[in-house]
Amino acid sequence: MTAPTQTLTRALMRLTPAILPFADAATPELPLGRLLRLALFQVTVGMAAVLLIGTLNRVMIVELRVQASVVAVMLALPLVFAPLRALVGFRSDTHRSVLGWRRVPYIWFGTLLQFGGLAIMPFALLILSGDTTGPLWVGDAAAALAFLFVGAGLHTVQTAGLALATDLAPAQARPRVVALLCAALVAGMMASAVLFGLVLANFSPVRLIQVIQGAALLTMLLNGIALWKQEPRAPARTRATARPAFSDSWRGYAGTGRARRRLVAIGLGTAGFSMQDVLLEPYGGEILRLSVAATTALTAILAAGGGLGLWLAARWLARGGDPFRVAAAGCGVGILAFSAVTFASPLESARLFGTGVALIGLGGGLFAHGTLTAAMNAAGPEETGLALGAWGAAQASAAGIAIAAGGLLRDAGGALARSGALGAGLEGPASGYLIVYHIEIALLFGALVALGPLVRSQAARPVPGPVTGRDRTRLTERPA
Repeated sequence: MTAPTQTLTRALMRLTPAILPFADAATPELPLGRLLRLALFQVTVGMAAVLLIGTLNRVMIVELRVQASVVAVMLALPLVFAPLRALVGFRSDTHRSVLGWRRVPYIWFGTLLQFGGLAIMPFALLILSGDTTGPLWVGDAAAALAFLFVGAGLHTVQTAGLALATDLAPAQARPRVVALLCAALVAGMMASAVLFGLVLANFSPVRLIQVIQGAALLTMLLNGIALWKQEPRAPARTRATARPAFSDSWRGYAGTGRARRRLVAIGLGTAGFSMQDVLLEPYGGEILRLSVAATTALTAILAAGGGLGLWLAARWLARGGDPFRVAAAGCGVGILAFSAVTFASPLESARLFGTGVALIGLGGGLFAHGTLTAAMNAAGPEETGLALGAWGAAQASAAGIAIAAGGLLRDAGGALARSGALGAGLEGPASGYLIVYHIEIALLFGALVALGPLVRSQAARPVPGPVTGRDRTRLTERPA
């Protein structure tokens, strides 16, 4: 090899991590191709989330003329399954199978639930819209069943899929693996939103059926590719022996103050970042008078900030950072972000608003990555599913409750402001939004309070090598 060729090769090797920021997640045990294939299950989860919360939300209310209250109930149904993610994770930890698989059956049956729900959903929605000669309750029941199936399926797939990734990845590579999986979720949501928007630009009932059924087929295909030759068979680990009860395992996992504090921090922080999900675009349009194109771009800005947060968190943790510190940094960035969004109204600054939106994504990415990595690190070899299921249950439940509460608080706060109950200075249309943003700041401060002892207890762990005076002081500190 000539000298110029060697120089070019070394330069390309140095550029690769910058061009592919998650390429260093690969290990000899989990090569990059296999890891990217496994990440496809996150793409289907993101696609289902966009279809439920974004596309069908608008189509049901605007095109199909379904009552908004009925739509709200339907969209809330997938959250019914969210608290059961801990049970799903526990069952995948203790699954008995002569084939030697623990995670594969749950990912596969979760995929079947998603497929079944998406298969019956378009026809249920058409009946729900009144396009039928039969009883209308059939449409209500079928639509409720479809949304429940899709919700149960995506929660099952994500819980078991994250547990499988934890099983396959070495401990030192898990932060980077988490970042790649979270990035795959964001990429799936963004790509699905653009694709669904383009295909449904000229809406018709037939086109809606084709889109939903196409999503069902793509879910089966991508999840099948993701599962292919991933989990090694180990019949000795899944032999038919007595397994512990879920209640006993849950008490053992969540019975300590540290675990409870971790779950509280996850719930508070997730609620703090999620309450604005349905309010940012209306705030930009109504208060700052941004165009439809400008408010639509907020989704891309938010996603870009989230991707940057995931990448920064992966680099921080790969260098030995504490995941609780990463999560706390995310909360701090979120407080600054919502402060910027709040001040954008009196200053009438669209740039400050856009900066705040980008920082919300950045803080959310840091917080999600930090808490998920902490959950992975806290899991023992036989309770990975339980730990990740608990993280998912706290995260999904808090997000759902916060999104619903955000809309209610905005409407209630706006009504109080218009009535003059909050004073003459707060009678403007922005008051309802600002109340929600201030509550989010308070929730993020609460998450910081919950994370503080976790950071201190992490720092108090013994360090290898001779014990110095400073180390002796650290060893005498008591964990939370």
